[in-house]
Amino acid sequence: MKSLIQVSGITKFYEVGDQIVKALNGVDLNIDKGEYVALMGPSGSGKSTLMNVLGCLDTPTDGSYVLNEKEVALMQDDELAEIRNKEIGFVFQTFNLLPRYSSLENVALPMIYGGFKKVDRDARAKEVLNQVGLGDRMDHNPNELSGGQRQRVAVARALVNHPSLILADEPTGNLDSKTSHEIMRLFDEIHRKGNTIILVTHEEEIAAHAHRIVRLRDGIVESDQQNVPTRGFEELSEN
Repeated sequence: MKSLIQVSGITKFYEVGDQIVKALNGVDLNIDKGEYVALMGPSGSGKSTLMNVLGCLDTPTDGSYVLNEKEVALMQDDELAEIRNKEIGFVFQTFNLLPRYSSLENVALPMIYGGFKKVDRDARAKEVLNQVGLGDRMDHNPNELSGGQRQRVAVARALVNHPSLILADEPTGNLDSKTSHEIMRLFDEIHRKGNTIILVTHEEEIAAHAHRIVRLRDGIVESDQQNVPTRGFEELSEN
């Protein structure tokens, strides 16, 4: 399998007053295309900082980060913005939808930055909204949708540009248990279609959907283990 992500010796240091905080302290991590990985760790472990680096939302203090054969660790802000739009689909805990935009308009938004024509944006947005089961909610604004439906819109938006990587940060954090299971089944389905997913979570039950679990502590990788996604297999056996 071809590597999508190659992280080598990544450090991230912050100055807090006269103290130096080492959020990441030499992280090495390789993730292949098509993998489904959960990043876990207690508060202060570095998992959020690593997520920000992997998502090109922040740059490391030192080290190498190659995403889809591009060295992104040394890129400038405008280059990182282009990488984020083309290579990465984000799903956030708080959905991050524009309140005055319909589901269709929210999903099509990343394609505007990519320079696509409106007819192509709308066609692709409709395609992914149907994929996540919201074909009948395209004209609804976020305040007309349930929490689970809003997160489905966010997932559709993450998929719209055919990204190399889906990066989900606590995607069920604002959802009840039943809706959380529905969203995780959606991620299972997206992964089976060949997408690479990195899931950041503190919940063992959510991480259990991933095929690999990477645990961080004190800014380093504490463990990196393969996982049998029992929920995914249960769902397959039911279908």
